[in-house]
Order: sequence, then structure tokens, then C-alpha cells
Amino acid sequence: MKKEAKKIIRSIIDKARSTAVRSVDFCRVQMYWNIGKRIFEEEQQGKERADYGAYLIKNLAKELEPEYGSGFGERQLKFCRQFYRTYPIGNTLRSQLNWSQYRLLIQIPDPDKREYYELESVNNAWTARETERKINSMLYERLLLSNDKESVLAVARKERIPEKTVEIIKDPMVLEFLGLERKASYYEKDLESAIISHIADFLLEMGKGFSFVTRQKRILLEDDEFFADLVFYNRLLRCFVIVELKTEKLTHQDLGQLQMYVNYYDRCEKQEDENPTIGILLCTDKNDTVVKMALPENNTTILASKYQLYLPTTEELIKEIDEVKLQAHVNR
Repeated sequence: MKKEAKKIIRSIIDKARSTAVRSVDFCRVQMYWNIGKRIFEEEQQGKERADYGAYLIKNLAKELEPEYGSGFGERQLKFCRQFYRTYPIGNTLRSQLNWSQYRLLIQIPDPDKREYYELESVNNAWTARETERKINSMLYERLLLSNDKESVLAVARKERIPEKTVEIIKDPMVLEFLGLERKASYYEKDLESAIISHIADFLLEMGKGFSFVTRQKRILLEDDEFFADLVFYNRLLRCFVIVELKTEKLTHQDLGQLQMYVNYYDRCEKQEDENPTIGILLCTDKNDTVVKMALPENNTTILASKYQLYLPTTEELIKEIDEVKLQAHVNR
């Protein structure tokens, strides 16, 4: 049998297996929704007794768990009831999402935030682990630091395509998946190596439409040799994206060097039908005023983004939002 025929047959088998797994997963979702619906309806019949719901679930779990296992314990049955109450219309359930993802979604009280993660999980074919990481890294809130809610949701709903860099590139970026220790200093080459080792996770964190091009891109200007840390391409923005890594607070010299790399790509690498190259200076800390004064007033291609090697707490993110709002007020 020819290699091409074998390849096609393998593809058929893999697709069938994948479809079967998704079908089983969605059957499980529908099962839990129907259980939640029945619990809720039974609960409403005894609504004059405030504790009837808890009594009903506790006794139901005692009967089901010994026979069907831990997937039908008291805590799980409470999730079923919450699932039905959050998604009361059964035909709105998405077959692309599994029960683990729905369990994460129903624990988000803000309906706009929940819709965003639901849509993006489907749009990007996130696994349950990826959905959980996006929620824990507060992706939605980080996007709102530089975008309004309506535009963020419009992109998730596929009502519009991102056109601006701030709609895709996040500040701060969360790189906890690199597994680097929290310490005062480390080498930039260690950070770069860790990113390359976790390139799939890094692309996911970078945002929509990114693909990896190269690392340590050699740029020769007469007798002087330079190396751009990481080069990507974004198919939505239709441009190259150069990422420079700094393990310390950025300086205006760092911005100047990145500007030179961007100019080189615009003049020597970019095609006529492509958009201007974007440069991102990924640093541990930055002074927004220095960034503003070091770059032209109409700058849209050089960005400075902080990164952190751990998931942010709610308090840290609230502080970050307050600082952004204050800076925006000052700049008016």
C-alpha cells in the first residue's frame, strides 16, 4: 500500500476516534444537565421547606454513589443543579465542551466573563486544562486592562477581527508554565530556553494567530552583528512580531535596540502587502512614562509588556487595573 493511502487511512481512524471521544464527552454533559434539571424541578416542589434541596441531594447521593461511583456524590450533584440553573436551555449546550470545562464555567458568576471563556474555549479548541489555566491566569481581566468589554466580547463572538495590537497582545503576560524559580535575577538565555521548551504554551499565552518563526535571528549591519531574541508571525495582524527578553527593568536603550530590529524587518524582510512589524519588549518591570517619552507620540508598533512567573492573585490584578486607570487619567 502506498504511503499516501496509509496516511489517509490513519487520518480516517484518528478522526473517528476523536469524534467518538467528543460524542461520549457530550453525552456525559447532557446526562449531568438532565440530572440537574430533575433535581431542580423536584426541589421546587418542596420549595416551602428551605432545607428540602440539601436533603434531596444528600439522600440521592447516598443511593447513587455506591452503585455508580464518585461521579454521583453529593458535591457532583450540587454541580449538576448549578449547571442546569446556569444553562436552563438544553439546546444551547456546546458539544465542543466537556463536563470538566462546564464545571469551570458554572463557577464564574459574571455572565460576560463566563461567555468569553465559553466562546474562546470553543473557538480555540482549548482542552479543559487550557481553559482552567486561562481562567486562573485571569486572561479576561488582563485583556480588559487595554480594551473595553464590548470589543473583547465582539472578538470572542467572531463579530469582528482584531485589528489593533492591544486587542491581541496582553500586558502583563503570565509565564508560570515555564517552571522558572522566583529569584532576584537569572540569565536571559535561561528565559529564552525555557520559552522554546514550552513554545506551545507560550504561543497560547501570546494570543490569537501567532506562529513561531525563529530564535536568535542574526542581523548583520555592515560589520556589526546583532541577534533578535524571538521572531513570530501573526496571521490576523499580518505582520512579523519581534520579542526581546529582558530580565531586568527596561531602559530607553532597550527600546532603541528593539526599534532597530523592527526597522530592519520592515525594510528587509516584510512583503509589500504585509503590515508594519511589531516589537514587544518583555521585561520584569517598566516605567510607562519612560516608554512614552522614548517613543514617538503616534507609536503603535513598539510595546513594552511585563511578565510574571506566577499566576496573579485577584488583589494583584485589581492593583494593576487601578494603576492603568490612574495612568490613563493622567495622560488625558
